Amino acid sequence: MRIRSENLTNMNAGRDRAKPVPVPVVWLRALRLHFVGPSILPALLGGMIAWAHGYPIHLFHFVLVVFGVAVNHFGLNLTDDALDYRHAVDLQKGEEKNFFTGGSGVLTEGLLKDSQMLKAAALFFGMTVAIGIYLTYACGWPVLVLGLFGMASSIFYTAPPVRFGYRGFGEAGLLVNFGPVIVLGSYYVQAGTFAREPLIASLVPGLMMWSMIMINEIPDYEEDRRGGKWNLVARFGRETGAALYAAGLVIAYGVLAVTGFLKILSPFVLLGLISLPLAVQSFVIMKRHLNDPLAMAPANLAMIRIHSLTCAAMIAAYFIEGIFP
Repeated sequence: MRIRSENLTNMNAGRDRAKPVPVPVVWLRALRLHFVGPSILPALLGGMIAWAHGYPIHLFHFVLVVFGVAVNHFGLNLTDDALDYRHAVDLQKGEEKNFFTGGSGVLTEGLLKDSQMLKAAALFFGMTVAIGIYLTYACGWPVLVLGLFGMASSIFYTAPPVRFGYRGFGEAGLLVNFGPVIVLGSYYVQAGTFAREPLIASLVPGLMMWSMIMINEIPDYEEDRRGGKWNLVARFGRETGAALYAAGLVIAYGVLAVTGFLKILSPFVLLGLISLPLAVQSFVIMKRHLNDPLAMAPANLAMIRIHSLTCAAMIAAYFIEGIFP
């Protein structure tokens, strides 16, 4: 599978030339749908593990969980974009910009105002709260605890006074939020209890989210430092970011391989190793173009595909496990 950087660059250039941009397209760009999979797939995984464990799926609750994490992620994307813009971060646009990093670009292109984004984010977070209240009433107080942690992590990633994404804690926070919190929350809604297996399985999407954040911070290195966004890459440099990116993937694949072979998780999770060649390709492209944000775009795209393919394979693994226990 080859990913061509020139196609991605042309994608950015073509977008700048398409004037005027229809309002629905502007909002779809602002939501950054290509980054929402890391919320939806762990939610699907948690529910599928519960089903494989013999718990009947409550379809309405299952749909609410998936929808809830999706709209929460929309709120995160919009809040992050608007507040980064206010802090003079993510100001690149058009041909200057790696399509997969540095915000959606709709603010720098004047297509939306930051105040509009924050109002929309408040709407999405309000929907998250409503879903959380219902699921807490229907399933129990642990849903409230996990939900509050997840939403607070999303809001205060860039919002004051915490702004933990600016202080070098954002990567670890998103690892926990997009791994254990979502998987365990989805599992609990179906099973009414917690278990070791979904916790261990959740480390894989969590670690891959860590790597996704790392590789997305590398192209923004200079701009993040200028804007005072002192994430791990801004603090310690691109080479360290590349090493932390690789470490996340190595540990994630290690968890898959060891737990699959030892049958700690379903042995079918070894299907997740199908994304390993793509991970190698992504790392090679990243290292080759570490100081060239535009040329690195194929590696960013590959990381999204790595996460999606691995999580989809794990979901399929537990579907098979449920059919052939």
